[in-house]
Amino acid sequence: MTPVFSHGSLRLYLLSLLAEQPRHGYELIQALSDRFGGTYSPSAGTIYPRLAKLEEDGLVTKTADGRKTVYEITDAGRSELLAREGELGRVESEVTESVRRLADEVRSGVSAAMKSLRADLASAARQAKTTASAAPASTHADAHLASTRALHEADLVLNEFRHQLRADLRTQAAGAGLPEETVSALRRQLDAVRASILATQP
Repeated sequence: MTPVFSHGSLRLYLLSLLAEQPRHGYELIQALSDRFGGTYSPSAGTIYPRLAKLEEDGLVTKTADGRKTVYEITDAGRSELLAREGELGRVESEVTESVRRLADEVRSGVSAAMKSLRADLASAARQAKTTASAAPASTHADAHLASTRALHEADLVLNEFRHQLRADLRTQAAGAGLPEETVSALRRQLDAVRASILATQP
């Protein structure tokens, strides 16, 4: 996946999130995921080192809240945000562009997986046609017709599935958010479906 934030931008964006309200680490990760419609969710290994550096620089403080650590912006942190207000506007533009790019990657992944599945179905149909050509002449035309009809029906099913899945993904992204691993999971499951279909071929 392509980089989401340019160098130093995530640090500034974390400050802006903490300026809204104190948060613990998981809440910051969730807030970032929500801002990106679920297409990006940073790891703890990405967030906590930056929080530690912000604390070291005196821009945030942390306090224990039970088993959680809550981070809060300091006056120095607010002063830095104010001084870099123009830069923060650029970061917001970066976020908007990143959301669009990541959404395109999700759509591209879905489209590529569907094309691969359709190609395999077409290959299976050609194989069936080749096998049928060895049959007696009286059954050859019937086998060819059945194969063509089956391929057409499979194409309709795939198109319906593609449109429905895209609608479902958009609904999820606009609501609860779309997990980062969705495309990978989709590829795995479609590969499994493809293997299952091809396994039924003679």
